[in-house]
Amino acid sequence: MKTHLVRTRRSAEEFPKDEHLAWKIAEVATDSVEVADATADMIVNRIIDNASVAAASLVRRPVVNARAQAQAHPYTPGATVFGVSGTFSPEWAAWANGVAVRELDFHDTFLAAEYSHPGDNIPPTLAVAQHTGRDGKDLIRGLATGYEIQIDLVKAICLHEHKIDHVAHLGPSAAAGIGTLLGLDTETVYQAIGQALHLTTATRQSRKGEISSWKAYAPALAGKVAVEAVDRAMRGEGAPSPIWEGEDGVIAWMLGGPEKEYHVPLPGTGESKRAILDSYTKEHSAEYQSQAPIDLARRMRSRVGDLDQIASIVLHTSHHTHVVIGTGSGDPQKFDPTASRETLDHSVMYIFAVALQDGTWHHEHSYAPERAQRPDTIELWNKISTCEDPEWTRRYHSIDPDEKGFGARAEITLESGEVIIDELAVADAHPLGARPFARDQYIAKFRTLAEGVIEPGEQDRFLDAAQRTAELKAGELNQLTFTISDDVLARAPKVTKGIF
Repeated sequence: MKTHLVRTRRSAEEFPKDEHLAWKIAEVATDSVEVADATADMIVNRIIDNASVAAASLVRRPVVNARAQAQAHPYTPGATVFGVSGTFSPEWAAWANGVAVRELDFHDTFLAAEYSHPGDNIPPTLAVAQHTGRDGKDLIRGLATGYEIQIDLVKAICLHEHKIDHVAHLGPSAAAGIGTLLGLDTETVYQAIGQALHLTTATRQSRKGEISSWKAYAPALAGKVAVEAVDRAMRGEGAPSPIWEGEDGVIAWMLGGPEKEYHVPLPGTGESKRAILDSYTKEHSAEYQSQAPIDLARRMRSRVGDLDQIASIVLHTSHHTHVVIGTGSGDPQKFDPTASRETLDHSVMYIFAVALQDGTWHHEHSYAPERAQRPDTIELWNKISTCEDPEWTRRYHSIDPDEKGFGARAEITLESGEVIIDELAVADAHPLGARPFARDQYIAKFRTLAEGVIEPGEQDRFLDAAQRTAELKAGELNQLTFTISDDVLARAPKVTKGIF
């Protein structure tokens, strides 16, 4: 890996284009290095993972609305949309599938200086691949780039401390991945990256306070914007530049300011793109920083015994967990039993309480209004708080994978004064966890979430196609979707017609 110094440059300063970060990223995207077998294998896992969570979300209102918008834009050749037959304009297919994948907050993650769900690169890249008649190997190359760029940006550039939403790294990564997929030249990819970044920098309020369906829509919009940015760049349209380093650019006015320096790692020429191997998926449908606390709660419940005897619970954890999904956020909504699913998903206090009571976690039942409003749950929930522990913050930011941790130390004080303490650094499903996810676990997750949604024969067909992604020929990538019956679609809530 080669580290690039990135900082604001004055307009009068000599700053050649080939030194711009967007150009460096475009060079990575246009480097025709082969994809390593381990990377290609993991890409297949994540294609299956995305389809799993999409299946479980298909009749939820935000997904139904996004799908209805896409269905208003039929197109030939076009791209597929999860759940329905036909093909649609690729940017709208990317939009609908992006929402379906993101709605339950249940797919892959990478955490470092910033947060990310790099699987968000799959819907826009796959949609363009289907529309343009690319083959499976092209798709894998494009996705290897998308994952690489997003993860490398996440390692180096913190967005949330400046209240910028993390999808600002997704727009450029998706544009770069599509550039690789299509075999575009460096100049075109450079312009697309600049446009995509310029148009996907939004505030972090989408994940603050009363969290709405926009939490799922934001990354889908970034993917849609990336598709449109590449299309414009291919037609010869340019972008603001230098987009990160300009005097009035992203760093100067949205991130660390004119004096801030960032050190961005990127693969060198001929170096394989392997960043996807640094990421990890979720066993539980919850914010990633809740994964280890869920497993920790399940482990501790037998030691606690009578939960009514709990006086207080303190989760000692990282700064990120404390201020984003903990009491350090200052959000009263995180204790509101009538809060939206999206808000409960971002309350580690609620999640730890339910996991401690139930000994399990379910993507629907654990968030149901009747579950959140149980009096004994509300009582326990309000006994839980978080606090920042410098050691957990250090481990969160560690670059040593054996040391990096996203968990917590739980101190449960009983009415008797007894204190029960345990800790867990990584979730059981993490590559270094008790039960790391491999192909069998990805398939099992798909089967579980597809049950009652996708007919068994259609499940088999999709899984066969997904596992043969590298062998799929031009025109065969439409196999990487699934349809569901009219009976299942009928479970969806009635939606109000919009403009389309």
